[in-house]
Amino acid sequence: MSSSPLPEQTQIPAEFALLAFDMEKYSKIPEARMESTRSDVDDIVAGVLADCGLPDPQRLPHSYKDGGDGAILLFPPEVLARIIDPLLGRLSAALARYDQQRLASSPLVRLRVAVHAGPVTGPGLRSGNALVDVSRLLDSQAVRQALQSAADMRGFLAGVLSETAYQRCVHGGYTPELAPLHFAQATARVSDKPGYQALCHLHVPGMPGAALTPYLDEEPSPGSSEAGSPAGPGPSGAAPSAASASQGGGIQFHAPLYGATVGGHIERVRNTYPGR
Repeated sequence: MSSSPLPEQTQIPAEFALLAFDMEKYSKIPEARMESTRSDVDDIVAGVLADCGLPDPQRLPHSYKDGGDGAILLFPPEVLARIIDPLLGRLSAALARYDQQRLASSPLVRLRVAVHAGPVTGPGLRSGNALVDVSRLLDSQAVRQALQSAADMRGFLAGVLSETAYQRCVHGGYTPELAPLHFAQATARVSDKPGYQALCHLHVPGMPGAALTPYLDEEPSPGSSEAGSPAGPGPSGAAPSAASASQGGGIQFHAPLYGATVGGHIERVRNTYPGR
């Protein structure tokens, strides 16, 4: 006797790598300049994607979710590591070049960037917890505070990785230019979402993770979890602690430093699918 087909809702949706970005203080840009500034950012992002050998989600059905001051981009899951390294460093460098060339009257552009991975559902790929999670990471106080640290160093980008993305890629050893010492572990919270907190990992190109900690309200408590779930173990079988994430054989820099030296900060610290 042949078995009946499973209902569609019992099938696990396809997984994607998610990259979300948002422009700092977009609402304060004069309305007459909003469109041109956003177009410049889209061009910068598209150029960096091409430079990293990544597909442009705007050319793929349902893989680009515009948010006005930013967007969520969907990629095949196998490129998750590449949207962390080298993309974050190259995007930071591209924003720095843009700032050097812009007119004094043009708006300053800084970006918050979030990276996550998970299933996305629906015929228009517009549903699923992964989209919610990456949006909340992008809006979290932790990455906003990290962007302030970047601004103080004359940088233009702060990135936040979900625990899932961090464990799979950085802790898994798939980001050759980025090691745990380049990240600061934190708890992502959103001011108007009191029930939300998630373990996350912050990165500002050109800065060691330890230099970010003075900007953070608090360190994550032991046993902190992402969206209420225990942090997943890495290849060694145990999730790294905040202390171990900031240790390394020395500080390495893989992107230009802007303004004051990182030492000044350390003294204050006694870390596609194609559309269906």
